[in-house]
Amino acid sequence: MTIVGRPNVGKSSLINKLVGEKVAIVTSKPQTTRTKITGILTVGAVQYVFMDTPGIHTARTKLGERMDKVSSDSIAEVDAAMMLFEPYGELTPAEQTLIDGIRAKKVPAIAVINKTDTLKKKEDILTRMEFIKNLGVFDEIYPISVYEDEGCTELLDALLPYATESVHYFPEDAYTDMPEKQLVAEIIREKLLLHMRDEIPHGTAVTVESFKERETSAGNAIIDIDVNIYCERKSHKGMIIGKGGAMLKTIASEARAECEEFLDSKVNLQCWVKIKDDWRDNDFLLNNFGFKS
Repeated sequence: MTIVGRPNVGKSSLINKLVGEKVAIVTSKPQTTRTKITGILTVGAVQYVFMDTPGIHTARTKLGERMDKVSSDSIAEVDAAMMLFEPYGELTPAEQTLIDGIRAKKVPAIAVINKTDTLKKKEDILTRMEFIKNLGVFDEIYPISVYEDEGCTELLDALLPYATESVHYFPEDAYTDMPEKQLVAEIIREKLLLHMRDEIPHGTAVTVESFKERETSAGNAIIDIDVNIYCERKSHKGMIIGKGGAMLKTIASEARAECEEFLDSKVNLQCWVKIKDDWRDNDFLLNNFGFKS
């Protein structure tokens, strides 16, 4: 099942909640998710496979165009689609594009209204549900609040009828199919988004250049990880590094601690900041950084 919707509507938070593990990074900034991320939950004979996708928006760069394509294409790859909505507001043109895609591909779809904890009046949810019902696309509509953990268990139960009979694609204890190197890169990018302001973190890309396990002289396991952080401007590089290297040290320290937790090993993390002018509009660099066209 693919999870689609506008930026910052709560897709990544929801997939983390449903899976019970952190598989997608979460920040308050739009376009945090850049690629398709798979979350897996196995309950008895049922294996749920969720695809978190970038928030669809009006693209201003080639990277943005590729992100939108990931979201749109995901609808044709799944048994069902889940579209998240804000509790208020009109549809954006990008949301209408997603709805048109669901309708055209005749994919079973459910609508989820997130952030119900922000509603001023309880009856407002009925107005919103009626609005979405009149779109004529969604089989069911569920109001939830990921933040308050309301309705998420019921939502998971409601997905069971959409399951198709098949062998399990993943081991029972798997919660994502993301390679370890990609997880490391995502963790570092999350710290950049959390600590850097304005446009700077959106102009960064993270690549893991080396990932090597070794044994120390004391016989303890350690993983050496070398990472490149790419930015688009010399001034941005200075801000990422910070005065006396303080900002980069903070980002690397927080990332290393989280990497050690999920890798269950000591980690030696080295981060290098490099400049690639306007990489978000460079097809060659986008391909090198792993953003499929």
